Amino acid sequence: MDINIQKEEFSYAYIYAVVSAAGYSCKLCHGDSPRWQDLRQIASRPMDIGGIDIIISGEEQEYSLYPPRLEVQVKSTSTAVIDDEFIRYPLKLKNYNELRKPKTLVPKILVIILIPDNPGEWVNQSEEELCLRRCGYWLSLKGQPETQNTESVTVYLPRQQLFTVSAVKNIMDTIEARGQL
Repeated sequence: MDINIQKEEFSYAYIYAVVSAAGYSCKLCHGDSPRWQDLRQIASRPMDIGGIDIIISGEEQEYSLYPPRLEVQVKSTSTAVIDDEFIRYPLKLKNYNELRKPKTLVPKILVIILIPDNPGEWVNQSEEELCLRRCGYWLSLKGQPETQNTESVTVYLPRQQLFTVSAVKNIMDTIEARGQL
């Protein structure tokens, strides 16, 4: 399998593991048709539509107006620049523009999954645990300004914004309470 496809598939597995543990469901664009399928039903490679790879959704509660829903653009890399405060990632201009729209019905975030260079180091497994290496970070680009760049925009993901079970719960609770992030 091509290494870039392998990275993409691993990033979907990471998202699915975190979201499932948080108690939500994942759907992604499937094959050549613009229909959304449960990740469990993947028969061929997913293709993003409108810059969205995955939709995270929850169940409608008695007190909520509608079930919470979040659209996610997922990228994986082993070459991001990491400093004390941020993960710097060169995002294609197309993706930046899709994610920065100020008016959307469904909130959107970018998730960058950092992985080791060597695929043999992506997973550690024993009878006690399954460890996916390294981690993911999330960022909302809603309302970000237009840019004069023609190919990519470097985005800065705060290191404290880890894509974790508690982060997913907090994001989805915020969406359910307010309808947006």
